[in-house]
Amino acid sequence: MAGITAGILLAAGAGSRYGLPKALIRYPDRLLVQRGADTLRTAGLSPVVVVLGASASLVKAAAPDLPQTVINPDWRSGMASSLKAGLLAVENADAAVILLVDMPGVTAAAVRRVAAHADPEALVMGGYGTRRGHPVLLGRAHWPGVIESAVGDTGARAYLKAHPVRVVPVDDVADDLDLDVPELNPHA
Repeated sequence: MAGITAGILLAAGAGSRYGLPKALIRYPDRLLVQRGADTLRTAGLSPVVVVLGASASLVKAAAPDLPQTVINPDWRSGMASSLKAGLLAVENADAAVILLVDMPGVTAAAVRRVAAHADPEALVMGGYGTRRGHPVLLGRAHWPGVIESAVGDTGARAYLKAHPVRVVPVDDVADDLDLDVPELNPHA
């Protein structure tokens, strides 16, 4: 990894389809927010920042072991505002790996593979067969464009579609299960 590679866990949503903020979901024996933060730390990223919003005080009380947290006061507007808040919080980094709180199958090994390509000019995504997904690495040179183009719940999707992205296969060490509803959680 060249320079400083930060880890950003996006965990600000209310989890309206799930019925509670996903940061507060147990999977299997830890909260998703703790699991995600530990994944980024175990992968060797530093700093690690957790972006909170909905029920932030409850999340902090339930998970006092979290690394640095940033509160996104605009969390209701969608993931894009949390992505922006996270990138602004790691302004001294050369690159940042983005992880979503509701994707517990993304492992530290997958994060390390993606982070191995860290560079200020890099755009990297994890690959699951023919699908691209998380983790996502955004080199610092792309942050202004990502911040400008990110809206609502799409995060960096439009920016990533409009630019060349390196896809690093991670499906042998991770899965891209997205816990949008309780029925998808085998530990619920």
